[in-house]
Amino acid sequence: MSRHAVYTHGHDESVLRSHRWRTAENSAAYLLPHLAPGQALLDIGCGPGTLTMDLAARVAPGRVTALEVTPDALDLARAEAARRGQGGVDFVVGDVHALGLPGGSFDVVHAHQVLQHVGDPVGALREMRRVCRPGGVVAVRDSDYAAFAWYPRPPELDDWLALYQRIARANGGEPDAGRRLLSWARAAGFTDITATSATWCFATPEDRAWWGGMWADRILKSDMAAQALATGAATEDDLRRISAGWLAWAESPDGWLSIPHGELICRA
Repeated sequence: MSRHAVYTHGHDESVLRSHRWRTAENSAAYLLPHLAPGQALLDIGCGPGTLTMDLAARVAPGRVTALEVTPDALDLARAEAARRGQGGVDFVVGDVHALGLPGGSFDVVHAHQVLQHVGDPVGALREMRRVCRPGGVVAVRDSDYAAFAWYPRPPELDDWLALYQRIARANGGEPDAGRRLLSWARAAGFTDITATSATWCFATPEDRAWWGGMWADRILKSDMAAQALATGAATEDDLRRISAGWLAWAESPDGWLSIPHGELICRA
């Protein structure tokens, strides 16, 4: 993913806990009508592979190429494929800015929560278009941190959002990517674009406990936490206070959180 951008989250267990929750249904519903058996699909930034393997099952007997920026990150997806016994998946280390794959190789090129972390999202979309066959689909989905909405409003969660945006931008990313996807795709030369949005909502006691507990851990033990301390963006007391704020939000019977995503289907 690089081009001088640094992946903000890292791969701590607390991060993987949320990434492994992702499925085709909760994270790629906008793409599913465009999938068919026999397609060749490239999944960029496949992470721990739960979403990747769901997509592989949808296009079987077609093949999926799972791509990550480091061998260690790619091993997470390999492990998920082995756990499921999912065949038809190739694993490739690569950079979305320069994929090193032949042009016109894929019917579908997919990236979930990737463009917010790259240094040149327009260039990345151009490269995704290059490896997509004429008439194929480039599909991208990214959250938009500035549009997150929650209630109640403990000040610790406002501090969490400000801290995350500061670190993500210092790393060369754009945390409010969802609203920018359409402009990036147009700048990359796409003209046939369907832009939509969708949300994750956490409002049941079980969902609040899972999401709030995950971030209560993540703000203390993740690459983001380490960067916050190393750069002086936050102190250990700050992080502990934000962690407690997430737990307090999760315990509130009125607790509600909406996470919006921009989504694009672009025809190559």
